[in-house]
Amino acid sequence: MDLDNSKNVLLELLAILIGAIAGGIFFILLLNYNSKSDSNTNVTSDIKIEENIKPVAKVELAAQIGSNASGVEKSGEQVYKAVCSACHQTGVLNAPKFGDSTSWAPRISQGYEMLVQHSIKGIRSMPAKGGNPSLSDNEIANTVLYMTNSSGASFKK
Repeated sequence: MDLDNSKNVLLELLAILIGAIAGGIFFILLLNYNSKSDSNTNVTSDIKIEENIKPVAKVELAAQIGSNASGVEKSGEQVYKAVCSACHQTGVLNAPKFGDSTSWAPRISQGYEMLVQHSIKGIRSMPAKGGNPSLSDNEIANTVLYMTNSSGASFKK
């Protein structure tokens, strides 16, 4: 029985050795598979991070409406249509409506020069030069003349 016992122990040791080798190979393959998965996960993770931190919007500068980049002076009517009509056509923020002599009368009574100064510097809700700083003072004066004379005044420049 001693020989049978030695064979069994030898077979058990051989089985343990084969199991250990197979387990080692399996472990190495598993590590290799995980490292490939991690590199894919890292790429995916990097893409998600970039998406999460990218800006929500971009600011692009464009030419202002009614800009005087050409150097050619615009008429009062052109400036009114490009800049002033946004508020003065509908009366936004209590702006006197274009052509409405009743709403313009108190302003017209202040005189042409005062209205030009208010338009250049801004007054109440109206920003300086109607919000377009590229307009010249002369273009503003022409626009005031156009708007007030269309609303009951008889100013001359």
